[in-house]
Amino acid sequence: MTEFQDGPGNGGSGLDGSSTDRIIEGFARINEKVDAMRNQRLNDPDSLGDKAVKFALPSIAGFVAGKLFTLAWNKFVARKRPSDGTGELGDGVVDQQESLFMSILFAALSAAVGAAVSQLSDRGSKALVARRHRRQSD
Repeated sequence: MTEFQDGPGNGGSGLDGSSTDRIIEGFARINEKVDAMRNQRLNDPDSLGDKAVKFALPSIAGFVAGKLFTLAWNKFVARKRPSDGTGELGDGVVDQQESLFMSILFAALSAAVGAAVSQLSDRGSKALVARRHRRQSD
């Protein structure tokens, strides 16, 4: 007999054999997942520098493109004129309705430019890292 008996009345742990087996199987599944994650990390071809390039390049490019778009918008489009609250949309006088329209237009165009630049620079950074990996393997 073993030192630990199954069952609460026998001075054991109170776990029957099937409960113990389920607990052990649970730990085995956890161990397998940890091993798979460790192997994935060890077999990942991207270094820390590669991951930094893939993150930083699109972020910086999107930020710079957004700032350049804002500068261009402020220089060419958003010329402030005195508002007297009269007139129609597009009459050359900036009133509340036109200001709201221009704000929405700026937000939409700014988001579109930022998304396009970020997407393109993301593709470019991935291609740059892939090219670097191909050169290292040759």
